[in-house]
Amino acid sequence: MSAHASSKAEVTRAWSAWIAVCLIWGTTYLAIKVALDTIPPFLLGGLRYVTAGLLLAAILRARGHRLPGVSAWPTLVVVGFFMLTLGNGGVVLAEMSVPSGLTAVLIGTTPFWMLGVDALVTRGRVIHARQWLGLVIGFAGIVTLVWPDITAGGAQGRSFGWGVLAVQTACAGWAIGSAYTKRHVLPADVLGSAAMQMIFGGGLMLLAGTLLGEWSALTFTPKTTAVFLYLTFAGSLVAFASYSYALKHLDVAVVSLYTYVNPIIAVVLGALLLGEPFHLRMVVAAAVILVGMTIVRGRPRV
Repeated sequence: MSAHASSKAEVTRAWSAWIAVCLIWGTTYLAIKVALDTIPPFLLGGLRYVTAGLLLAAILRARGHRLPGVSAWPTLVVVGFFMLTLGNGGVVLAEMSVPSGLTAVLIGTTPFWMLGVDALVTRGRVIHARQWLGLVIGFAGIVTLVWPDITAGGAQGRSFGWGVLAVQTACAGWAIGSAYTKRHVLPADVLGSAAMQMIFGGGLMLLAGTLLGEWSALTFTPKTTAVFLYLTFAGSLVAFASYSYALKHLDVAVVSLYTYVNPIIAVVLGALLLGEPFHLRMVVAAAVILVGMTIVRGRPRV
């Protein structure tokens, strides 16, 4: 097979992986909300990712694939910390006080964080006036979305505010981890690296859960067991490996477009299955954020 044909096949697989990410991660917001009924947040993420990472590593080894050596572990620990411990951990913490659909809409700000991180780490990269305008519009959409709930007062308002902050921490962590992956994880080690990232990132979440005393609150019901298995096998084993693969073969800005699709799926499922609020303000704010992202992604005139 020629190098051109091989490259074309890789791109095709990368787009298939991206579609899987869009569909699967759009449903995980609902699954996380249900799982939190009996599974504490850091243990939910930690058990899920360690299990998925070990399974992926075992599958790769059974197929004769060598996993990244010890020399690569420090890099993978860094990526696991930012993308999973902060990224997924922030999402799970947020969903303890923020509806799942609204969390997904707020995660839609990830491209803004990716733009900022990329500008910081790429020498000579300048954020153009058009992109600054997009960032301001996107921020206005966030304020429109969350301001009434944050200013509602009382414990509920404070809890909601901390949830919004957790989401933005997750976005920042995910953006930093994605940029670091793009620059430091070798293409040949994509799946092996994904397995080790899940093991390390999940291990750090288990450590956090242990330090916070979450084990005493851990229980499983048939419903939470089912969604935990779904999060582990589909949300982690399949989708995270797919995301890692897409990230190595497609542009970061293109891959992050999954954030357009996830909120739609999450909002619809949350409203239909959990009775979460769905109102005009959410539609308007999401549209404003979408406009901001579109402006940010537009190619500025030089």
